[in-house]
Amino acid sequence: MLDKILRFVITALSGVAGLMLTEWISRFLTSVVSAEFLRMGVFGSTVATIVSFIFSAVVGCALGFLLAPFFIKHLWRFTYWIEARLNKMPVYDVLAGAIGLAIGLIIANLLGTAFLPIPIVGSYLPGVISIILGYLGINIAIRKRDEMFHLFGSLPWIGKDRPKDKKTSSNYQYKVLDTSVIIDGRIADICKSGFIEGTLVIPVFVLEELQHIADSSDLLKRNRGRRGLDILNRMQKEVGLHIQIDETDFEDVSEVDSKLVKLGQKLNAKVITNDYNLNKVAELQGVPVLNINELSNAVKPVVLPGEEMTVHVVKDGKEFGQGVAYLDDGTMIVVDGGKKHIGETVGVLVTSVLQTAAGRMIFAKPKAIERGA
Repeated sequence: MLDKILRFVITALSGVAGLMLTEWISRFLTSVVSAEFLRMGVFGSTVATIVSFIFSAVVGCALGFLLAPFFIKHLWRFTYWIEARLNKMPVYDVLAGAIGLAIGLIIANLLGTAFLPIPIVGSYLPGVISIILGYLGINIAIRKRDEMFHLFGSLPWIGKDRPKDKKTSSNYQYKVLDTSVIIDGRIADICKSGFIEGTLVIPVFVLEELQHIADSSDLLKRNRGRRGLDILNRMQKEVGLHIQIDETDFEDVSEVDSKLVKLGQKLNAKVITNDYNLNKVAELQGVPVLNINELSNAVKPVVLPGEEMTVHVVKDGKEFGQGVAYLDDGTMIVVDGGKKHIGETVGVLVTSVLQTAAGRMIFAKPKAIERGA
């Protein structure tokens, strides 16, 4: 239905455009049959005008009707393209771009009137100036959006009722996800539990790296890449999670970790990762990091020397006579003298706890040995 309405509108506009050319067509008809019209006098010129009106309207409507499907097709394609771009942009960018466009067009309108008296080009320069200044207004406003909104917020009639303690509430509202943390998968459960707020940003170069890993010839890498894509699909379907695909790419930077740091600086965002090296590089460049491994270590139960626990010894340790067991959360327990208890569930007494960058290690002895000592 809408296509039919658009076709009718285009046909009508084409007819109007044809009527605007009536004067030129009338002169053409008069020059072609000038002898006949001269002999007919005023009546002949009137006939020429009527014929030119009818001819212009019919030709304009016919051309509009025939070309309407072509214009409608490209109009819808352009509309879908604009809609897709706007959906990917943060609301602050859209708002800043609209304000910048309005300011640019206002300035262009003021400047354009000064060029109207210029012959020939004077009627075209305002349109060119409007396009240039409108484009510049959009780009500059988006790049300076933080400063612009801060300026608006500092105005007394806008920011006077805003509590001072909420000034930092919007800081780091974006959380940029690293490839490793997506493949790890724990981020989905953490987000579901509600411990991470704000918008989760997935850079397009991270998606490309995931797709490259998923298409790898190596079976292990391929499974890891597909797991990461499945995790993202699961997170997008979770109610309450705000996930945004960021199209920003840094062509002059080849490393994904460096791109993540630059994107974190641009968005004033935190980077979520479990990569130790990325963690250190980001902190050196002033980008806050949320490390999943550090969170995992922080929520593990505290174990103090002298506590008793029951563990299942699964293998021998590096040192002579040692056995190794694991807690449910993956914490490794080194049992001195536990090699002879491999495959058994025994009670142990904690002797010391060692916290390392890789995690927490617990050293213990079987309670029977402790009593014998």
